[in-house]
Amino acid sequence: MQILNFSINLDKLDKAKIVKGKKGKYYNITAFVSDEEDQFGNNVSVITSQTEEERKNKEDRTYLGNGKVAFDSNADSKPQGTEDDDDDLPW
Repeated sequence: MQILNFSINLDKLDKAKIVKGKKGKYYNITAFVSDEEDQFGNNVSVITSQTEEERKNKEDRTYLGNGKVAFDSNADSKPQGTEDDDDDLPW
């Protein structure tokens, strides 16, 4: 499991893409997690979700914001530099 923290620019939301549901109004977003961080330590990008037709037509994505992976349960839990290596040390 991963927990993502990100901020989005509400001014960039396309009001035509707000979906009315039984329990409220919804806006579909898509988040991408990169293996590399940007200069600010962010590795998550958030865009307005595209329809299949929009993807097929290669329409521009609406970038909404960015963020970071705050928690990753699949990450190696050992601190860096503590790899198990067989170096014949007595401890």
